Amino acid sequence: MALKDEVLEVATKARSASFEVANLSSGVKNGALELMAVGLLENADTLKSENAKDLARAREKGLTDAMINRLTLSDKVIASMAAGLREVAALPDPVGTVTDVKVRPNGLRVGRMSIPLGVIGIIYESRPNVTADAAGLCLKSGNAVVLRGGSESIDSNRAIAKVLATACKKGGVPEGAIQVITTTDRDAVLEMLKLEEQIDIIIPRGGEGLIRFVVENSKIPVIKHYKGVCHVYVDGDADMEKAVNIAYNAKVQRPGVCNSMETLLVHSAIAEKFLPLIAAEYAGAGVEVRGCARTCAIVAEAKKAVDSDWAEEFLDLIIAVKVVDGLDGAKAHIERYGSLHTESIVTENYTNAERFIREVNSSSVMVNASTRFADGFEYGLGAEIGISTTKLHAYGPMGLNELTTKKFVVYGDGQIRE
Repeated sequence: MALKDEVLEVATKARSASFEVANLSSGVKNGALELMAVGLLENADTLKSENAKDLARAREKGLTDAMINRLTLSDKVIASMAAGLREVAALPDPVGTVTDVKVRPNGLRVGRMSIPLGVIGIIYESRPNVTADAAGLCLKSGNAVVLRGGSESIDSNRAIAKVLATACKKGGVPEGAIQVITTTDRDAVLEMLKLEEQIDIIIPRGGEGLIRFVVENSKIPVIKHYKGVCHVYVDGDADMEKAVNIAYNAKVQRPGVCNSMETLLVHSAIAEKFLPLIAAEYAGAGVEVRGCARTCAIVAEAKKAVDSDWAEEFLDLIIAVKVVDGLDGAKAHIERYGSLHTESIVTENYTNAERFIREVNSSSVMVNASTRFADGFEYGLGAEIGISTTKLHAYGPMGLNELTTKKFVVYGDGQIRE
């Protein structure tokens, strides 16, 4: 079968299934999610064996440690995938909820009902856990899904998809609800992006290059997340212990993900005290510090930052550090170089904290917390389909509610328009 026809067949099956999935009861959906979670745990050894093939190829290709970390299916990751599916099952079903009912002067009652988007296309790199997270969220929100993972995770994705398909069949979910494009041919993505009659929305997850490629070639609306250039600003009124712990965790805990901190901003009033403390912690973790002139004057081992460093998503143990003159300086830097993902302020000053929350425009804004919490699971969404850094159709981590839209429903009693 030609590649074009192969991709069209997958998308057509998803479109056909979407009409049934939209009307599944909460009980059926929740039961299927539980079976999916059980299936992942029971097949953990098989999943890890298939994942080992992907990891071997990744090492042969010289992928970075951070990328390999994202690719790895450990027992912990598999358990987290299952837990995410179960948490999604425990969440309220968003489909069919009617809100904002208003009674018009003529007696008509006008409300808005949550409905699925239809067929969601997910294009992603490296992280095979996305296969389960996306499938679970789409099912619970009444959507069919077409998944196209990267070639580097092909064996892992196939194995996960097989487990999910078996669970769905057993749970009474229509065949075709969860579709996976298994070819590694990159042209499959181009064919998928042409299918505006079969797929309602595209959500790309991966590096900036992938997302820009999708946006430039798609005939289907795209929810974009170009990159995560996240900042932590250590205010002049910060608690030093909190600041060190947050700045360390945000960079080191898992540097290869989009919610890790890439730039640390430090108030000039406390820079001479704070920077040696965090620099010592970073040195112990093998973090390369690239600093502005004022940072380099305080931290001898820091390398001089170049302008491109401030907008860089390193996804590695590299941190850009800049000394700024207060909150206004931090805001100006974030406005110029940020990617609208996540920013955090460390401060004991209530006024500064409230200003930061109100005036910084990113999709997640935090006070005294690590940027690593910018995550659907951590926000109680069960899991996330992605993190949108544009304000249409959603902004920030996308869970169940963000995978629905609303239609108007009108209740009358024989009214006619004069």
